[in-house]
Amino acid sequence: MVTKASGASRAATAGEAMAVVDARGLVAGWSEGARRLTGYTAEEVTGRPADALVDGDAVAVWRTLLTHGDAVVDLRYRDGRRQKVALRICPVRGAAGERRRFVVQAAPDLTERGLGELAFSQASMSMSVFDTGQRYLRMNDWACQVMGQPEEEFRHRYFPDTVEDAEHSRGFLRHLEIVVETGQPVRYESWTRSPSGRRMHAWTSEMWPVRDPSGELIGTALAAFDSSEQFWARQRLALLNEAAGSIGTKLDVVQTARELAELVVPRLADFASVDLLESVLQGEEPEMVPVDGGVELRRTAHHSRTPGVPEAAIGLGSADVYPPTSPPARALFTGSPALARTGDDALDSWFARHGARSAKLQQAADHDLSLMAVPLVARGTTLGVAILVRLLTPEHPDAFDQEDVSLAEELASRAAVCVDNARRYTKERTTALALQRSLLPKTVGGQAAVEFASRYLPALSQAGVGGDWFDVIPLSGTRVALVVGDVVGHGIHASVTMGRLRTAVWALADVDLPPDELLTHLDDLVEHLAAGDGTGDGEIGATCLYAVYDPVDRSCSIASAGHVPPVVVRPDGSVQVVEVAAGPMLGVGGLPFEARELEVPEGSVLALYTDGLVEARDRDVDTGTAALCAALAGPADSLERVCDTVLKALLPETPADDVALLLARTRALDAEQVAVWNLTDDPALVANARKLATDQLNRWGLEEAVFVTELVVSELVTNAIRYGGAPIQLRLIRDRTLICEVSDASSTSPHLRRARSFDEGGRGLLLVAQLTDRWGSRPSGAGKTIWAEQALPPAL
Repeated sequence: MVTKASGASRAATAGEAMAVVDARGLVAGWSEGARRLTGYTAEEVTGRPADALVDGDAVAVWRTLLTHGDAVVDLRYRDGRRQKVALRICPVRGAAGERRRFVVQAAPDLTERGLGELAFSQASMSMSVFDTGQRYLRMNDWACQVMGQPEEEFRHRYFPDTVEDAEHSRGFLRHLEIVVETGQPVRYESWTRSPSGRRMHAWTSEMWPVRDPSGELIGTALAAFDSSEQFWARQRLALLNEAAGSIGTKLDVVQTARELAELVVPRLADFASVDLLESVLQGEEPEMVPVDGGVELRRTAHHSRTPGVPEAAIGLGSADVYPPTSPPARALFTGSPALARTGDDALDSWFARHGARSAKLQQAADHDLSLMAVPLVARGTTLGVAILVRLLTPEHPDAFDQEDVSLAEELASRAAVCVDNARRYTKERTTALALQRSLLPKTVGGQAAVEFASRYLPALSQAGVGGDWFDVIPLSGTRVALVVGDVVGHGIHASVTMGRLRTAVWALADVDLPPDELLTHLDDLVEHLAAGDGTGDGEIGATCLYAVYDPVDRSCSIASAGHVPPVVVRPDGSVQVVEVAAGPMLGVGGLPFEARELEVPEGSVLALYTDGLVEARDRDVDTGTAALCAALAGPADSLERVCDTVLKALLPETPADDVALLLARTRALDAEQVAVWNLTDDPALVANARKLATDQLNRWGLEEAVFVTELVVSELVTNAIRYGGAPIQLRLIRDRTLICEVSDASSTSPHLRRARSFDEGGRGLLLVAQLTDRWGSRPSGAGKTIWAEQALPPAL
């Protein structure tokens, strides 16, 4: 009996559910395991009939236990539940051999318990059980295989003592502790290698609390499975999703190639390069020209997980010829990805023929390489090839497979479309910029009336070209025309329209029309252009400011067609916005333009500009004009520096509209450089006019120009007397050239004609045209002025 009692005591201590029943059927002993199983404490059941715990025929159950030693009964739990439990009975005999007491032990159904054990041990995932102190209690066969040792080596050992001290191990331990602290199941995902191998895996571990029948938490169970396939699938989807936002951020071929290379390293490859056809980089249509049987590509971008890109056999921007059998050439010619790895004849022979690549291969002799060449194909045209290289190691032994190929093809296809868009943009931008450069003024010679500086900034958000323009046009009589205009819109269409208007302004300026008359003719021209442009809307929006400055009398005549007013900076530094009647925009038609006459002292600065300089989303024209005046105030030693100061003060880094700025500092001719005589319409005074001109040339020291000037004066004054009438004025101007001007009261412009053999007249203007460098006429008040220029003698 002592022996039996000791065994029962040890069993109770071990935690088994046991009860002692005396010969009268009363409970005489109750173990801690029995309390956890049923929920009843020893005080609640001791001395009570044992059959009160049985649901059903207690007599039949007792008979079965006595006869067979075990039985499956429905046991009543304290919380009211009914559950089948396997009971085993063992009699405790007295000294005479009689049965004095019975020890009853409860256990789950043997059949169910056996199935559970088999399922646990044979599960196809790693399963373990820990106590509340994170010590191993149980491990199934798969867990032992993953850990590389039998269960006996881990039982009752603290988890951190069985693994390396790494971040994923600390995370695993922390999640075990969270289950104990919260009593709630958790999931833990990690990327690591198992202790039994060197290869990296993704692991997903489900952890949940283990409770006894009374609900007390007694441990943590977990099931972990290799989720590498799901992990890589998520990585591929994430990579494709990221590619949508990170490839093609700019319309730049090189930038797009760089974005592709940086995206795939290191998540898909250890090294990546993008090599493109030279024609693609130039913005031309792709053209694959064979070179000695191979194809030449230019390294546009490359990237590596190792700083410095040591794997690169050629530098950025360098060209290389790929032989026909090499994987990149095969990918280009076939339009399909090409896979190769160390040991393939095509790859090894290609590396062996290329000195730099052969050296790189020898440096990596301890490792195999897996290479994938993916063509960049957009809209049915091959633009280049992306080359991906993976270094094969025991930790990462997987070469590129078909899933990698599919992912790389998707990425390459997306990048190829972006590269082709950038190529097309480059071509169109180059064409547009060439057109823009051909339309804008480069150098202006033949005028000394103003010193000028200019800036032109197309809107950066558009095609890089726009409809703003400016011009400095030399006019007769040392005068100069200053022009600023703005065609509504951006891009090539606006530039072409601007070019047509600029050409028209030059043609009208050559006729020497006053500013208001010139804008009237330009307005008519815009109407005709709008009617025949073929766009269907029949409208061309444009503004223009036209100013003529005369350095002789220091006057400036200004007319505006819906343009922002100019600003004048006086020599003392004061700034004034010139009030000019704005007039209608060009193309409106039917409304007059008015010219404003302004006296401009020598050394003043005229500022002509377009509305993009002073108007913005957060600033109206008046505020912008005030800011312009503030930027222009003060001394202007260098017009170039003033231009930079104005742009810096008024513009953001990326202007939303085109901007044109023209600064012109006025000059003036000394009184000694101009000689003026008023004449009557008496033919006898022609000789006197010749003498006046000759005496003036002698005073200027221009004796060599006397002969030609006498003939010019004689012909022009004679024509004025004969066809024009009084008042008649003769003016000589000595500047960079010698200018002879004769004004009369007639508004009829002269023209050259070829005189017949027996005609007495008709040869005067032809003679003037032959003797001088250029000649012409212009309206002047109620009449006209005929002028002729001749170069000064070289010695002067």
